[in-house]
Amino acid sequence: MVFRKSSQDDKPMLGLKTGSFERRLSLTRAGVVAGGRLASSMAGSMFSGKEKKAQSRRDAYAKQAAYLVKELSHLKGSVVKIGQVMALYGEHFLPPEVTEALHTLEDQNLALDWRSIEKVLIDQLGHDKLDQLEIEHTPIGAASLGQVHRATRKSDGRQLCLKIQYPGVAAAVDSDLDAVASILKVARLVSRGPEFNEWLEEVRSMMHREVDYELELRTTRRFHEKLKDDHRFIVPEVFPELSGSQVMCMSYESGISPNHAKVHALPQSRRNDLAKAALELFLEELFVWGELQTDPNFGNYRVRLGDEGDGPAEPDKLILLDFGAVQRYPASFLDPVCEMIRASYERDLDAVVSGAVELRFMRAEWPMPVLCEFAEVCMATLEPLMKNIDGSQPGVVLNDEGQYCWKQSDLPSRIARRATRSAISRYFKIPPKEFVFLNRKLIGVYTFIAVMEAEFNGAPLLEKYLYDEDVKTRSEGFRASA
Repeated sequence: MVFRKSSQDDKPMLGLKTGSFERRLSLTRAGVVAGGRLASSMAGSMFSGKEKKAQSRRDAYAKQAAYLVKELSHLKGSVVKIGQVMALYGEHFLPPEVTEALHTLEDQNLALDWRSIEKVLIDQLGHDKLDQLEIEHTPIGAASLGQVHRATRKSDGRQLCLKIQYPGVAAAVDSDLDAVASILKVARLVSRGPEFNEWLEEVRSMMHREVDYELELRTTRRFHEKLKDDHRFIVPEVFPELSGSQVMCMSYESGISPNHAKVHALPQSRRNDLAKAALELFLEELFVWGELQTDPNFGNYRVRLGDEGDGPAEPDKLILLDFGAVQRYPASFLDPVCEMIRASYERDLDAVVSGAVELRFMRAEWPMPVLCEFAEVCMATLEPLMKNIDGSQPGVVLNDEGQYCWKQSDLPSRIARRATRSAISRYFKIPPKEFVFLNRKLIGVYTFIAVMEAEFNGAPLLEKYLYDEDVKTRSEGFRASA
């Protein structure tokens, strides 16, 4: 869940439409209207030239997608979160105009009024437990599924956060997802097919994890234990005795956004350290733990700047928030992925192809030039993590010391252009659902490092996870205990 900072000027909502019938009626009406408009637009360009017809289709998609997003935003709740998830992970299934429109849902969340929130707290915790807390009525953040209120434990002054789920949201997930998928089809904004349906079920599973606060509490505690001795990270402490199925209590951890001016003003070395921490955390999740926080939104991160007083300097820390989107991956998926990364790093084209075929990214019967081109694209994705032994890294992305300048790199667009212009695009359609979430996570990590304006070579970090025996031992330990 990504929370938008609440403001005193925001007028709180009095309630959410959570009834299945009224929500489905609103969504269906929106889908029919959008579908009719799209059909009319397509008919109007029937006799146009090829390029004009294509542009007309793009314009129609954009217009109808904007209309649907406006209708979705009125309903709030899980509908908005579903739209956000589809924006993040739907690039292989939805027209770009649709995903672009869905991204605008992210900043349209208003807080629910205190009276409604208080009812949830009383139902979940009871008066005796609530009497232990002094809770601020104005939330410090609001999102599509719930909001966060700061609290103080009266017994010792401990600063806490209460993450409170909106009433009726969990029960509406299935009907809302089915309704959103239906209107996308009715509005002719998505193609029907088994791949889309399989991906849709993965979104359903993700949404149920997002509203399962008891699962998130256990996951947060697990990550807290894993990282408690790593001075680079802070994971909030959880308090099960003050939590429930719709309320999660955790320690309040102060910090600022990674986009804050104070972060950008840090010396290069400190920004590099924050970026390296984010990259190494991703590699730890992938190679050792076998579970990843798959939501890369910056709202899930804060930075606590180190103390530069008279005493020993405290390092800058990354505060990790929201573990509702954590996914475990089986060895049957992770082993070939890690082997593909190793093969890419060693520039072993044949091994990259073998791993991609095993993971169903490609098919063995595809023409060899297509297989090789795809493998080379995979290898190019690791450009910031490779040794520049053959001048493969463009000179424009390297500083005077030969370090990779992440912000100056246009790697994502170069990869996209290469894949689109090659024969891959005619063969490579929709990847396995696991890869969709893993790819989005990698893009998120790269983006975070670029925002830090970091300058460093990632090869030493990657090599540790490819060849270090200690990493292999820790990975075997986590798999055995999973």
